[in-house]
Amino acid sequence: MQHEPMLIVMLTHNDKTVMNAAEIFEKCRDSAAQYWGMKEEPLPPEQMKALYRRMKECGKTTVLEVVCYTEDKCLEGAQLAVDCGVDILMGTICSDRILRFCQEHGLRYMPFVGEVYERPSILGGDIDGIIAEANDYIRRGAYGIDLLGYRFTGDAAELNRRLVAEVPAPVCIAGSINSFARLDKVNEAGPWAFTIGSAFFEGDFGGDFCTQINKVCDYMKAHAYA
Repeated sequence: MQHEPMLIVMLTHNDKTVMNAAEIFEKCRDSAAQYWGMKEEPLPPEQMKALYRRMKECGKTTVLEVVCYTEDKCLEGAQLAVDCGVDILMGTICSDRILRFCQEHGLRYMPFVGEVYERPSILGGDIDGIIAEANDYIRRGAYGIDLLGYRFTGDAAELNRRLVAEVPAPVCIAGSINSFARLDKVNEAGPWAFTIGSAFFEGDFGGDFCTQINKVCDYMKAHAYA
């Protein structure tokens, strides 16, 4: 049985947190979205900590997605997640050091899979290899997988469908979900969650930021496959 994939609202545009993230959250905190997140730059850490505290005060589940590709930078991102008190760390390349760090600090860790590069991120690799990598990470202790499905250089729909079906853990399809047609494909794949950031800032779902959040949540609820 498939469930309704959860929306994670990312206060980010082109893979960077917007400078007025706190203002946008305050305007939209009573929207239908439960999950909220940011990227690791460019907001100063103190501002990030304050905003994450505010999100938690409002009963939200918090996410930090780190777009880094070296182990040292990824560990810095994981430390930032701990300092900010977030619930879920997404992104980064996966390594034993990062897995151990997240386990020691109680972070739900969902690393990137495949050949991830550039910013905004691009995903390369082949589908079988990406799925094998994801299953290896889960066996080693990752909570779930951060899948840049619509940044994939190959067949995104096939990758999304197969990885969700073949990896026994939460999967978040992240990046470039910018139309109701793609929401339909997300529903068909049935991941645990998906992110939208830039598309809200660009008005791709029609209306202001809060209106778009509610439109997407209502649409997913109405079209979820049971």
